[in-house]
Amino acid sequence: MTHAKTTYQFEDLLDKHQLKKTAPRLRVLSMMYSKNTATSQPDLESVMHDIDRVTLYRILNVFEEKGIIHKVFDLNGTANYAICHSNCGAHKHHDEHVHFNCTNCKNVYCLNELTLPALNLPGGFKAEGFTLYASGLCSKCSKKAN
Repeated sequence: MTHAKTTYQFEDLLDKHQLKKTAPRLRVLSMMYSKNTATSQPDLESVMHDIDRVTLYRILNVFEEKGIIHKVFDLNGTANYAICHSNCGAHKHHDEHVHFNCTNCKNVYCLNELTLPALNLPGGFKAEGFTLYASGLCSKCSKKAN
Protein backbone atom coordinates (compact mmCIF):
# COMPACT_ATOMS: atom_id res chain seq x y z
CA MET A 1 0.00 0.00 0.00
CA THR A 2 1.41 3.38 -0.93
CA HIS A 3 1.82 6.23 1.53
CA ALA A 4 -0.70 8.39 -0.40
CA LYS A 5 -3.34 5.66 -0.23
CA THR A 6 -2.72 5.17 3.48
CA THR A 7 -3.05 8.90 4.14
CA TYR A 8 -6.25 8.91 2.09
CA GLN A 9 -7.68 6.04 4.17
CA PHE A 10 -6.78 7.82 7.42
CA GLU A 11 -8.45 10.99 6.15
CA ASP A 12 -11.59 8.94 5.37
CA LEU A 13 -11.52 7.49 8.88
CA LEU A 14 -11.32 10.97 10.41
CA ASP A 15 -14.16 12.15 8.13
CA LYS A 16 -16.27 9.16 9.19
CA HIS A 17 -15.92 10.25 12.82
CA GLN A 18 -16.39 13.97 12.09
CA LEU A 19 -12.82 14.85 13.10
CA LYS A 20 -10.61 17.47 11.50
CA LYS A 21 -7.80 16.06 9.37
CA THR A 22 -4.77 17.47 11.17
CA ALA A 23 -1.18 16.41 10.61
CA PRO A 24 -0.75 15.20 14.24
CA ARG A 25 -3.90 13.04 14.06
CA LEU A 26 -2.81 11.54 10.74
CA ARG A 27 0.68 10.82 12.13
CA VAL A 28 -0.74 9.11 15.25
CA LEU A 29 -3.03 6.93 13.10
CA SER A 30 -0.15 6.03 10.80
CA MET A 31 2.08 5.09 13.73
CA MET A 32 -0.60 3.01 15.46
CA TYR A 33 -1.57 1.16 12.27
CA SER A 34 2.10 0.34 11.59
CA LYS A 35 2.44 -1.57 14.89
CA ASN A 36 1.19 -5.08 15.60
CA THR A 37 1.05 -4.35 19.33
CA ALA A 38 -0.77 -1.90 21.54
CA THR A 39 1.25 1.20 22.35
CA SER A 40 1.39 3.58 25.29
CA GLN A 41 1.40 7.36 25.23
CA PRO A 42 5.03 7.46 26.49
CA ASP A 43 6.05 5.12 23.64
CA LEU A 44 4.35 7.40 21.11
CA GLU A 45 5.97 10.46 22.69
CA SER A 46 9.41 8.87 22.31
CA VAL A 47 9.04 8.65 18.51
CA MET A 48 6.81 11.66 17.82
CA HIS A 49 8.97 14.49 19.11
CA ASP A 50 7.09 17.21 17.23
CA ILE A 51 3.75 16.46 18.94
CA ASP A 52 3.61 17.76 22.49
CA ARG A 53 2.32 15.63 25.37
CA VAL A 54 -0.98 17.51 25.80
CA THR A 55 -1.84 17.33 22.08
CA LEU A 56 -1.03 13.61 22.01
CA TYR A 57 -3.17 13.04 25.12
CA ARG A 58 -6.09 14.86 23.49
CA ILE A 59 -5.71 12.91 20.25
CA LEU A 60 -5.71 9.56 22.07
CA ASN A 61 -8.67 10.67 24.18
CA VAL A 62 -10.83 11.72 21.22
CA PHE A 63 -9.84 8.61 19.24
CA GLU A 64 -10.96 6.45 22.16
CA GLU A 65 -14.22 8.39 22.55
CA LYS A 66 -14.98 8.01 18.83
CA GLY A 67 -14.26 4.25 18.78
CA ILE A 68 -11.10 4.47 16.67
CA ILE A 69 -8.86 3.01 19.38
CA HIS A 70 -9.42 1.16 22.63
CA LYS A 71 -7.48 1.19 25.88
CA VAL A 72 -5.86 -1.90 27.33
CA PHE A 73 -3.62 -2.09 30.38
CA ASP A 74 -0.27 -3.86 30.53
CA LEU A 75 1.12 -5.86 33.45
CA ASN A 76 2.34 -2.65 35.12
CA GLY A 77 -1.05 -0.95 34.86
CA THR A 78 0.08 1.39 32.08
CA ALA A 79 -2.61 2.32 29.57
CA ASN A 80 -1.85 1.13 26.05
CA TYR A 81 -3.91 1.83 22.96
CA ALA A 82 -4.79 -0.38 20.00
CA ILE A 83 -6.81 0.17 16.85
CA CYS A 84 -10.48 -0.85 17.11
CA HIS A 85 -12.40 -3.00 14.71
CA SER A 86 -14.65 -1.16 12.31
CA ASN A 87 -17.77 -2.05 14.32
CA CYS A 88 -16.79 0.25 17.20
CA GLY A 89 -18.41 3.65 17.46
CA ALA A 90 -18.63 6.72 19.62
CA HIS A 91 -18.66 5.67 23.28
CA LYS A 92 -19.45 2.05 22.27
CA HIS A 93 -16.55 -0.36 21.91
CA HIS A 94 -16.91 -3.93 20.68
CA ASP A 95 -13.41 -5.13 21.39
CA GLU A 96 -14.21 -8.19 23.43
CA HIS A 97 -11.10 -10.18 22.63
CA VAL A 98 -8.10 -11.54 24.49
CA HIS A 99 -5.36 -9.07 25.34
CA PHE A 100 -2.06 -10.90 25.68
CA ASN A 101 0.70 -9.42 27.86
CA CYS A 102 4.16 -10.84 27.13
CA THR A 103 6.04 -11.20 30.40
CA ASN A 104 9.39 -11.01 28.59
CA CYS A 105 9.23 -8.20 26.00
CA LYS A 106 6.32 -6.45 27.78
CA ASN A 107 4.34 -6.00 24.54
CA VAL A 108 0.55 -6.12 24.60
CA TYR A 109 -1.18 -7.94 21.73
CA CYS A 110 -4.85 -7.96 20.72
CA LEU A 111 -5.76 -11.54 19.82
CA ASN A 112 -8.83 -10.76 17.72
CA GLU A 113 -8.98 -14.20 16.12
CA LEU A 114 -9.86 -16.00 19.37
CA THR A 115 -13.54 -16.67 19.99
CA LEU A 116 -14.57 -15.88 23.53
CA PRO A 117 -17.14 -17.96 25.42
CA ALA A 118 -20.56 -16.52 26.18
CA LEU A 119 -20.73 -14.64 29.44
CA ASN A 120 -23.50 -16.02 31.67
CA LEU A 121 -24.13 -13.36 34.29
CA PRO A 122 -26.40 -13.67 37.31
CA GLY A 123 -29.91 -12.23 37.06
CA GLY A 124 -30.05 -8.44 37.10
CA PHE A 125 -26.53 -8.00 35.75
CA LYS A 126 -26.03 -6.48 32.29
CA ALA A 127 -22.55 -6.46 30.74
CA GLU A 128 -21.68 -3.51 28.53
CA GLY A 129 -18.32 -5.03 27.63
CA PHE A 130 -15.52 -7.05 29.14
CA THR A 131 -11.80 -7.57 28.84
CA LEU A 132 -9.92 -10.83 29.07
CA TYR A 133 -6.19 -10.76 29.77
CA ALA A 134 -3.68 -13.54 29.29
CA SER A 135 0.01 -13.40 30.06
CA GLY A 136 3.03 -15.44 29.15
CA LEU A 137 5.51 -15.48 26.27
CA CYS A 138 4.56 -14.07 22.86
CA SER A 139 5.53 -16.03 19.74
CA LYS A 140 8.81 -14.11 19.26
CA CYS A 141 9.93 -14.53 22.87
CA SER A 142 8.80 -18.15 22.91
CA LYS A 143 10.98 -18.89 19.85
CA LYS A 144 13.97 -17.16 21.46
CA ALA A 145 13.51 -19.22 24.64
CA ASN A 146 13.70 -22.52 22.71
